[in-house]
Amino acid sequence: MSNSPQKRRLASLALGAVGVVYGDIGTSPLYTLKEVFGAHGVPASAANVLGALSLVFWSLIIVVSIKYLLFIMRADNRGEGGIMALLALAQRSARHVPRLRMSLIALGLFGAALFYGDGVITPAISVLSAVEGLKVAAPALERWVVPITIGVIVGLFWLQKHGTHRIGAVFGPVCAVWFLSIAGLGVLGITRNPEVLLALSPRYGVDFFLRNQAEAFFALGAVVLAVTGTEALYADMGHFGKRPIQLAWFNFVLPALVLNYFGQGALILHDPAAVANPFYHLVPRSMLYPMIALATAATVIASQAVISGAFSMTREAMQLGYMPRMPVVHTSHEMAGQIFVPWINRVLLVLIVAAVLGFRSSDNLGAAYGIAVTGTMVITTLLALVVARHQWRWPLPAVLATGACLLTVDLGFFSANLVKVEHGGWFPLALGLGVFVAMTTWRRGRELVVREIQQGGLALAPFIRNLADHPAIRVPGTAVFLTANPESIPSSLLHNLKHNKVLHERNVLLTVETLDTPRADPAEWFEWTALGEGFIRLRLRFGFGEDPDVPLRLAQCGPAGLPFDMMETTFFVSRETVVAGRHAHGMAAWRDRLFAFMAHNALSATAFFQIPGNRRIELGSEVEI
Repeated sequence: MSNSPQKRRLASLALGAVGVVYGDIGTSPLYTLKEVFGAHGVPASAANVLGALSLVFWSLIIVVSIKYLLFIMRADNRGEGGIMALLALAQRSARHVPRLRMSLIALGLFGAALFYGDGVITPAISVLSAVEGLKVAAPALERWVVPITIGVIVGLFWLQKHGTHRIGAVFGPVCAVWFLSIAGLGVLGITRNPEVLLALSPRYGVDFFLRNQAEAFFALGAVVLAVTGTEALYADMGHFGKRPIQLAWFNFVLPALVLNYFGQGALILHDPAAVANPFYHLVPRSMLYPMIALATAATVIASQAVISGAFSMTREAMQLGYMPRMPVVHTSHEMAGQIFVPWINRVLLVLIVAAVLGFRSSDNLGAAYGIAVTGTMVITTLLALVVARHQWRWPLPAVLATGACLLTVDLGFFSANLVKVEHGGWFPLALGLGVFVAMTTWRRGRELVVREIQQGGLALAPFIRNLADHPAIRVPGTAVFLTANPESIPSSLLHNLKHNKVLHERNVLLTVETLDTPRADPAEWFEWTALGEGFIRLRLRFGFGEDPDVPLRLAQCGPAGLPFDMMETTFFVSRETVVAGRHAHGMAAWRDRLFAFMAHNALSATAFFQIPGNRRIELGSEVEI
């Protein structure tokens, strides 16, 4: 009986994973086989149906079960997953090899950028595919598909500011009903043509390639739609844990998906004309409208998972210094991971609506879908192999063998999707490239700003020694000066001394650092050194998955002998106005201007660090890069 609460919690987490983690991959049956045998697909012959089903089944086994659930999920960064957490892990392996470190950063950032491209296409194709069931139920309603889709998407994004904690409780049950329903439909189809189960043998997938050759290779670009959403398995590991995600997949989600795919295949064997929309043609006529409603709810949940993932990745990227600071709103007092980033919400909404209006059908979006997903899959594998070699200490032959097996599959899917570039694949690639340029520009620009500040700063040690010989007028209280370079005098301190002619009794030079782990251990929270003459050097540390609450961390310094009274503390911050210069040692001129624009619109450091407005003084300075 002692294990009962633990088992109930495990079951509860597994149910939650069904709703949040598997929403995207769980709605893939809406469009996968339709794309394989669609207008640009292979003929729906009996041999091709069995071959395509075999490829779908073994893709689920190799990519989801083996690669992600058994290999990639071993790379947890103190329990957290996702490509940014994996990048932080991989960077530890190259701390003393600058070129390798920069290559890994570029690789990881491009993978993260592609995730945003996927975040635009996924809600568009998922909701469109669900609503397109109206064309099967009543062809006259076809003209309403796009307006209804846009209405659903606008409603979904409007709800983001209210948070998902109020509706999150229904995610699991709704998706459980969804998976039970598609499994039941699959069984219904299989009982009519049981011979479809022969496709469980990989021989039919091999025969598919030998028979169709080039067409079979291009068909991989549609088969990969069956495994879209696999990044969510890894990204949501911190929310649910590895075990619940694995249990939900092997015991519930995988059987339901396989049954439905094979049920659709059995229907196509019986009626090749059903390839127009095999999912909805499998549904009994009397159940079409309820199934359309359930599919729409499931796709909204799948879209919610992608949107929430974009919010979480944005916060991590801000903390790690790859994106400008933006407002982050917490929508739940109980769960720290439930956040809302207004700026990202608006941009995603505009881009998703543009995708729906531009492509207008799931068939057209299917041509654009996949290239961003497969690109991220390749990058995830490469980063995980670096971690396996340097963090897990795998022998080189084992790393090479694992890499050869996984990259053969990943690169096969990626290559098959490259042909989609001219048919719409350029859209997520362009989005990803734009995000990549913005992230690398911000990172490099911040490095240039810090370098300019350091070069123009005065050494701290001689300044403190000089104070002993030439004391300044002191006023009561504590002054906290935020600085990126704790070895030099902050410009805000010099401005204060120059204009006000005074120093506080206690002057704290504060540097905020972000660790390559999601949460800082209590032993890492702060480190301080007394410098003499009332000066203290203080470092506060936060994990990349935490909100940098500086007042809270300062309060935690009290038991260690460094008390702070917020009513007696004033924060001085230098707000730099970045100017794009003409010198050659910076970035290209257009990148200088882009960085200056982002810096101008970024959230102030004081707001980002949650410093009270009535306790801060901002002093401006101009920095040319």
